[in-house]
Amino acid sequence: MNNCAIIEIRPGTGGEEAKIWANDLLRMYTRLANRRNWKVILIDEGVIKISGPGAFDLLKFEAGVHRVQRIPQTERRGRVHTSTATVAVLPEIPANQILIRPEECEWEFYRASSQGGQNVQKVSSAVRLRHKPSGLVVTAQAQRFQEQNRADALNILRGKLWEQEELRKEATIAGYRSVIGQGKRAEKIRTYNFPQNRITDHRINKSWGNLDAIIDGALDKIIESLRFCESA
Repeated sequence: MNNCAIIEIRPGTGGEEAKIWANDLLRMYTRLANRRNWKVILIDEGVIKISGPGAFDLLKFEAGVHRVQRIPQTERRGRVHTSTATVAVLPEIPANQILIRPEECEWEFYRASSQGGQNVQKVSSAVRLRHKPSGLVVTAQAQRFQEQNRADALNILRGKLWEQEELRKEATIAGYRSVIGQGKRAEKIRTYNFPQNRITDHRINKSWGNLDAIIDGALDKIIESLRFCESA
């Protein structure tokens, strides 16, 4: 059982509304964690770490593209817009499970933005890590001290390297595809339709109402349905 999940949410298509939607999803997972008395730590913009009993095993089903259909606050004509955000869910991998050599890392340090991004700290505590063999780049800036942000960046990098290896393994298994998919970032997994007050998970072709409550963190029924389909 993996008790830590690193959730990374990035805006997709939809411009400014996609950025708002990505923030809404981040808040949804934070509220889900609060409901379960799990610990939430902000690592970077759009990146949080959730710690609690079985956190990754439950949240791994959230990986993929989340589509929203609603009228944005900036829409003057009342038209429904479609926007997307991509959710990645990574486990926290022990340092002895995936070895990252110092010579493989290229570090950059800079001043972290404070809340709202209007001011900067006086010291360069934020970090940007480039992993030369894979080309992966990760950042971390939420912690007060540089060493803490370095540790967070390495945690994210190990999770991403684990994800890459898992996808390579799956690619070697001909015809393999589970009912809930592979959690690929390009896979559209769910649609949140606000005008119809309905959320649909496309992997299991099932819908639920009471969308406001779900956005407020009440994801239990959806997660349990996905767990049941995986075990069936």
